[in-house]
Amino acid sequence: MIEKILQNLGLTDKEIKVYLSSLKLGPTPVRKIALEAGINRGTTYDILKALIELGLVSYYHQAKKQYFIAEDPAKLKDVLEKKQQDLEKIKGDVDQIIPQLKSIYDNAENKPVVKFYEGDAGVKIILQDVIASCLAAEKKEYYVYSSSTIKKYIYELFPDFTDQRIKANVNVKVISVGPGGEIRGLDERKWLTTKESAPTYTLIYAGKVAMISVDSNDRPIGIIIEDNNLYKTQWILFNFAWQKLE
Repeated sequence: MIEKILQNLGLTDKEIKVYLSSLKLGPTPVRKIALEAGINRGTTYDILKALIELGLVSYYHQAKKQYFIAEDPAKLKDVLEKKQQDLEKIKGDVDQIIPQLKSIYDNAENKPVVKFYEGDAGVKIILQDVIASCLAAEKKEYYVYSSSTIKKYIYELFPDFTDQRIKANVNVKVISVGPGGEIRGLDERKWLTTKESAPTYTLIYAGKVAMISVDSNDRPIGIIIEDNNLYKTQWILFNFAWQKLE
């Protein structure tokens, strides 16, 4: 119990051993303290100097010998107050550097982030992110290059996705690549082709681009790229294609 509290005060295990040995022995040369603490003489001497700086140990000379003595344990409160003062100073220093660190953090946010997902759960996470991100965005709309080949996986994995989208009042514009597709609400659809399908289902939304496809084992995989510049580029290309299609 005593050792644990002294650790919380910031003392190391060796400092605690030397301090408790000094308390027990009274005025004592370093050699005896080292023997009691089970620590070599040189290390014990260095620790005693550290404890002197903390105000927990003092020393005096007598008959050409140096004696060390532990101060009244009430001095531990002084150590605590000093630690609190140091923490307050550190808090002030941290407050000063936060704006600089925030600037670094904000710049890091501008770098593209790519997240990879696989399996049924991974694809569902991507679709949930689409709705959540659009809800948080100023414009609650996203854009899709829909693949008839990949679309079946989406509806099997998340059959009520469209219902949730409509409930969240999120609009979508879809350019279909391949046959099929229906209008359900808050959506518009045009066809790039009704013959060939694409191997990737692409969603452009809220500063992100997500792509869903299947691997060689017919297992769904997907990525989310968080990059506003990529999003803007893909939106421009989508909008250009949208305007050209009937």
